[in-house]
Amino acid sequence: MKKIILGIVFFITVLLLVFFIFKNKNEDDNIKNNEKSKTIVTKKEKISTEKKEEDIMDGITLNYHASIRIEKDNKVFYFDPYKITDIKNDADYIFITHSHYDHFDEDSIKKVMNNNTKFIITNDLEDKILSLNVNSDNIHLAYPTESFEIDNIKVDVIAAYNINSTYHKKSNNWVGYIVSINNIKYYVVGDSDVTDEMKKVSCDVIFIPVGGTYTMDDKQAAEIVNVLKPKYAVPIHYGVVGSKENAKIFVNNLDSSIKGIILN
Repeated sequence: MKKIILGIVFFITVLLLVFFIFKNKNEDDNIKNNEKSKTIVTKKEKISTEKKEEDIMDGITLNYHASIRIEKDNKVFYFDPYKITDIKNDADYIFITHSHYDHFDEDSIKKVMNNNTKFIITNDLEDKILSLNVNSDNIHLAYPTESFEIDNIKVDVIAAYNINSTYHKKSNNWVGYIVSINNIKYYVVGDSDVTDEMKKVSCDVIFIPVGGTYTMDDKQAAEIVNVLKPKYAVPIHYGVVGSKENAKIFVNNLDSSIKGIILN
């Protein structure tokens, strides 16, 4: 009888051990699956965030020198179109920073403008734009420190000038533009040195001259961009003056938190 009781106790003990072993294994598996699931969600969220940031630069091209094209929400923005080779006539908006030949190029403007194109220009260019048979209602004269909206697109106008030379005098009222598209601020600096006005700017993407001579050089440009801390920085204004080497030096001197992109 005693042996029978001991056998029953042993059998029950074995059953309990097996039960607890499987119970603990299932709990461990559930914990691992939950952790794996969290990891997958986190990874997806990271990919989603990265994709959103990549979209900021989608549809942006640098034609040559300081000639920029941005296509967003089925709208096409040109800044200082210059040496355009193809006839597109696709511009919804043309922004001109100043009247120098490498920023105001009538031949290129004719290749991208159409009857509905809206022009945002400096005041010294009004007669020249009117001579292209542009309706005066489609012309906005931009002045430094001005902010306005055009078709619900916010535009901030920033002074662009030289500090110690007369190539681009402050009194000319030449400019750069911050254009807000989908709540992203794109800042096209124009021909400028590092100015007090520039130091106060907040932007997500900056297009900044790096060629030197008539503007800031590559290292000066990197220095101010590291202060402004945009998400992306694009070197421009090289080719006519300066070279791609200036663009590379600029990018190499950026803080690691800022992505430098050479578009051309």
